[in-house]
Amino acid sequence: MTGWRAKRFWTEATVMRDASGWHVLLDDRPVRTPAKAPMHLPTEAMAQAIAREWAAQGEELDPLSMPVTRSANSAIDRVATQHREVAEMLAAYAETDLLCHRADGPERLRQRQDAGWDPLLDWAEERFGARLVPVTGILPTKQPRTALDRLSEAVHGCDPFRLTALHDLVGLSGSLVLGLAVAHGRLAPSDGWSLSRIDEDWQIEQWGEDEQATEVAARKYGEFAHAMRFWTLSSAD
Repeated sequence: MTGWRAKRFWTEATVMRDASGWHVLLDDRPVRTPAKAPMHLPTEAMAQAIAREWAAQGEELDPLSMPVTRSANSAIDRVATQHREVAEMLAAYAETDLLCHRADGPERLRQRQDAGWDPLLDWAEERFGARLVPVTGILPTKQPRTALDRLSEAVHGCDPFRLTALHDLVGLSGSLVLGLAVAHGRLAPSDGWSLSRIDEDWQIEQWGEDEQATEVAARKYGEFAHAMRFWTLSSAD
């Protein structure tokens, strides 16, 4: 028995704008989310990207080939309906931010961490007035309340679409500061991803590469890069 898949019912995917935002039309029917909510989009660039995904479908709908559509659905159906909870969850990453946990050895690993991560902590202080304190080892330290509050304000200030992108930038990297640095253009996604994997790459150098782990990392990087693309589309106009 094969699974049911939606069939293509439209000829043309186009975009339009009204007072509520940008929309994608399949012929004359506006696209709705899986929860049947209107798909009101923040920018023309996002609407055009989603329209291209629908236009590229074959006779059967393949949701996995529609990443921008899926992210927009998440922003509308999930993040917008629980914005405060999602923002608080992401802001909490600052309390145990990856960039603040440094190895106590070997010295070459610690040097890599310091060289890669200290400039980002400096950037967070300059950009948000938030100075996080690095510590040695895995046990967390109590970070300055002012720094946590400033980073929380930056997260809570994101609209549902940008918060959806930030969710993946932070969750995949393990760092709120790094996720914000990529989102705000301080780092290219590829550089941000490499900096988030200093520890993993060190282990590969010492013990060799694991094929399955490499495949998982490649998939996660694809998701990370898409999250940055979605952030850009959310802010394009």
